Amino acid sequence: MGVRFAGWGVGLGERVVTNDDLSQTLDTSDEWISERTGIRSRRIGGSASSLGIVAGRNALNDAGLRGDDIDHLVLSTTTGDRVIPGTAPIIASELGIRGGAVDLNAACSGFMYGLAVARGLIATGAGRVLLVGAENLSRWTDWEDRSTAVLFGDGAGAVVLEADSTDAVRSLNLGADGSLADLIYADHGGFIHMDGREVFRRAVRIVVESAERALHDAHVTMDDVSLVLAHQANQRILVAVAERLGVDFSKVEVCLDSYGNTSSASIPLAVDQARRAGRLQKGDTVLMTGFGAGMTWASAVVTWS
Repeated sequence: MGVRFAGWGVGLGERVVTNDDLSQTLDTSDEWISERTGIRSRRIGGSASSLGIVAGRNALNDAGLRGDDIDHLVLSTTTGDRVIPGTAPIIASELGIRGGAVDLNAACSGFMYGLAVARGLIATGAGRVLLVGAENLSRWTDWEDRSTAVLFGDGAGAVVLEADSTDAVRSLNLGADGSLADLIYADHGGFIHMDGREVFRRAVRIVVESAERALHDAHVTMDDVSLVLAHQANQRILVAVAERLGVDFSKVEVCLDSYGNTSSASIPLAVDQARRAGRLQKGDTVLMTGFGAGMTWASAVVTWS
């Protein structure tokens, strides 16, 4: 028994904050931010639950389903509404999902970890799982620190996964190295801290290694890949990863210019943009890959369905 992608949806913070807006309170400029990150604006507002509800509802509508058609909800988030309880049950209740609901935290790799969990639930008997990645990163951002304030945005993305006789997910590669936990972190009640230079160095290497393992396990090469849907952290990282994988950058979907780094939401937001642009066709071989605090990393080769 495999899985197929039955419907996608997104939810975005209601306020658009541009680089010029940030330059009013920070010693920065649109040129400085865009040159170093590729980000031009980000969406701010909402909570993990409110954004996740919108994304989940849109995914259900896209699949032509209702909440009671879903067996389980998996929420990937680092910014749940509260420490206790989890945010997934709140989203499930609002969407009319009566099955299990659980939070998962693998930082920016979380959506890919969630894909593995959702696939496992279906392999053990679930008919459909709603996977949501939702982040309210603005709540944990120090808006006086220009090294981090320019990076993050709020948003959510969701996908309905359902059992299928074939498997859209051809390979998965997950990993973590807790010795690198202090490179990106936020303590309870504190702000996000990051060693940007070291994160860049580590991220490029581990994303390339993870992607190459996923490609090997799926018995494909980059020549077979139609599109790369990567975690949207920094355009320089995306460029470096593409160069080391030997893929033309035109095959990499880029949406961080409009949304910034939305952690667990970034890959589904990239999916949404690619779908709307007609860049994803049934049968395409797609590489999904990313990294996050922990450090964690994850890659998958999928056949678009």
